[in-house]
Amino acid sequence: MEEKRSHKAGFVNIVGNPNVGKSTLMNQLVGERISIATFKAQTTRHRIMGIVNTDDMQIVFSDTPGVLKPNYKLQESMLAFSESALQDADVLLYVTDVVENPEKNMDFLEKVQKMTIPVILLINKIDELGNGGKEGKAVSSSATKKNSQQLLAEIVEKWHSLLPNAEILPISARNKFGTDLLLKRIQELLPESPAFFDKDQLTDKPARFFVSEIIREKILLYYDKEIPYSVEVVVERFKEDEKTIHINAVIYVERDSQKGIIIGHQGVALKKVSTEARKALEKFFDKHIYLEVFVKVDKDWRSSKKELDNFGYNPE
Repeated sequence: MEEKRSHKAGFVNIVGNPNVGKSTLMNQLVGERISIATFKAQTTRHRIMGIVNTDDMQIVFSDTPGVLKPNYKLQESMLAFSESALQDADVLLYVTDVVENPEKNMDFLEKVQKMTIPVILLINKIDELGNGGKEGKAVSSSATKKNSQQLLAEIVEKWHSLLPNAEILPISARNKFGTDLLLKRIQELLPESPAFFDKDQLTDKPARFFVSEIIREKILLYYDKEIPYSVEVVVERFKEDEKTIHINAVIYVERDSQKGIIIGHQGVALKKVSTEARKALEKFFDKHIYLEVFVKVDKDWRSSKKELDNFGYNPE
């Protein structure tokens, strides 16, 4: 009689400060574009799950907002999403990079220090170490490599003093350096368990969520200063058939002046965002997209608990 194969499954939660590459890492590990990733901080607002399945394993990754000191209720909700990831993890991935101050947001780090589950500290963006000499002087490749290794060793030592029980792994999520080794180590650490989700499921989020995130990503890319952070996107209509999807979406802003900036002169700015979002949505869903986007004012929504609940920012 054939022996039944064991099955592993668990929650692997990704946390860290803003702009260290958590979403890029998540997308690399899942192999799909689940989280939006831009060069701007505070891109991720929700806790987003991405699920990796094999016959004998299921890894449920969670991308979380960057840890920060909240200045308004939206950021309080974002921090709550990050802190919730400390409660249900089987393995915790704490992401930093080669330029971050290790003692930034020590309140959160102290909570990580007390965790009894496996913690893997990922030093991301190691490809950015040793990009040249000081004061513009040329440096040989061997000298640059030696300097990079020394700098990395110093970073590792500093983090080891802060998280002595964590495994430390230097990576470059963007260049896929170290990610295969990380995935192998995660597989080793997962507990034996049946799957938590259907094996054909990729994420816990509905299609409408990814529509709103893709539109918000384009706003993050094409607008400056406070505008992207004052925006929320709601999908009011999502009608799908075999070949096409009809979508109506609303961009909410906090001020009339922001509405004018989003729309732009003669609607040019909004048309650009809509066009780029439609192209990205067609690639994401592999269907023809009909997209209509409107702009409305919802005064001070980022500081309203009622509005944040309506927009799905309740971490419970």
